[in-house]
Amino acid sequence: MAQKAVVAIGGNSLIKDKAHKTVSDQYAATAETCKHIADMIEQGWDVVVSSGNGPQVGFILRRSELAAHELHEVPLDYCGADTQGAIGYMIQRALYNEFKKRNLNKHAASIVTQVLVSKEDPAFQNPAKPVGSFMDENDAKRKQKEEGWQIKEDSGRGWRRVVASPIPKKIIELPAIKALNQQGIIVYAVGGGGIPVVKNEQGELEGIAAVIDKDWASSLLATGLDADLLLISTAVEQVYINFGKDNQEPILKMDHIQAQKYVDEGHFSPGSMLPKVEACVEFIKNGGKMAIITNPENITRALNGETGTRIVEGYAIPPPPERH
Repeated sequence: MAQKAVVAIGGNSLIKDKAHKTVSDQYAATAETCKHIADMIEQGWDVVVSSGNGPQVGFILRRSELAAHELHEVPLDYCGADTQGAIGYMIQRALYNEFKKRNLNKHAASIVTQVLVSKEDPAFQNPAKPVGSFMDENDAKRKQKEEGWQIKEDSGRGWRRVVASPIPKKIIELPAIKALNQQGIIVYAVGGGGIPVVKNEQGELEGIAAVIDKDWASSLLATGLDADLLLISTAVEQVYINFGKDNQEPILKMDHIQAQKYVDEGHFSPGSMLPKVEACVEFIKNGGKMAIITNPENITRALNGETGTRIVEGYAIPPPPERH
């Protein structure tokens, strides 16, 4: 039986830099990343792909703001759905073309994915995830009054809307993702962390204005699929301790207990490496065999143990018996 992997691709896999943001630029970056994913598939892996969508949601919100004098604005949960479709299309097309070049009889499909969160999640009491454009104070306070937005001043650069980033609890479309995956189809799912939904009093799903961390959602997906591997593709080749300092050190391999220790010691930045390491630790704690963090171009080498950072299960060493 083929080994199963969830591959979470980061923003750098879609937008290389500030000078390459157009749709054609994004497709070129996606196609490059899909070459490395196709390498995995050619080696026999069954792959489910997830991705970030932060910049793409930002573009939709900005277009929506600019057109507000003429067209209705797009709610945040629908922005998530729109970007899942667009990114999924790029991944499907890139993989189709890559499979054709390699004469691989493989197919890819996307699932617009809803992810259940709790209305009681503490994140809703303290929204902190910035979304959308910068505003001056007057516009921000007008939006707060008219739309009920939570707003915050952002490091002297202006005011922005902030929303909650709740912990994902359940992937609604997991049975459909499993069914496709079991047929050998490469699935794109939980794009951007999934569309956050909550249950109302009747048990029906309702979209909610929030942003789910895509690494945490990918970890939940990997657990739900009983995946052998969670691979988080990001901008750096390896995880470092003391990153950015003279004594920074790359980590080739660590167990999840050591990884948690580094987390507790504050080695990883909250807006960058921290959620990736935490998501990997959570996957291992929930029965996952291995997690890898690396950049797209080093996926094959990381799978061979030559680079990247592997996180595996660790066993706590009991304290020595007391001597009397």
